[in-house]
Amino acid sequence: MQRAIARISYEIIEHNKGAEDLCVVGIISRGVTIGKRIAEKISELEGVEVPFGQIDITPYRDDKAHSGNAERTDIPFDVRDRNVIIVDDVIFTGRSSRAALEAIIKRGRPRSVQLAVLVDRGHRELPIRPDYVGKNLPTSHSEKVKVSVMEIDGCDAVSIFS
Repeated sequence: MQRAIARISYEIIEHNKGAEDLCVVGIISRGVTIGKRIAEKISELEGVEVPFGQIDITPYRDDKAHSGNAERTDIPFDVRDRNVIIVDDVIFTGRSSRAALEAIIKRGRPRSVQLAVLVDRGHRELPIRPDYVGKNLPTSHSEKVKVSVMEIDGCDAVSIFS
């Protein structure tokens, strides 16, 4: 997992020609942890602070009912005219990514929005493709992919369940 995060970080720096005007936003929950790691790695490599925030996509989902709980989004910077990197743990149908994109755009008009995921398992329902992928993991539609992170689960792992 650390190698994948390092590779994604290097690719983001290369594609954006550095870290200027870059910010990272993790999708709650494990996208936040992975996003923090990416932002920290980019900061370490480039010697600049990369702003980090988290986004709650629940109110923007088109496939799940919203319970009305308070939104947990925390983006302590302006996204306008910035290169925003949305980070998620797994991309599957593309619906979470679509919801995150809508949530970001409601906060202003970024220069660009890019998507980084640790695992791409395929089976898209929407025309969404990540810009940065840690690992492509072909799965059947019925299988489940679980990303575990040390900060939440006590270990770093990717598991497939039938």
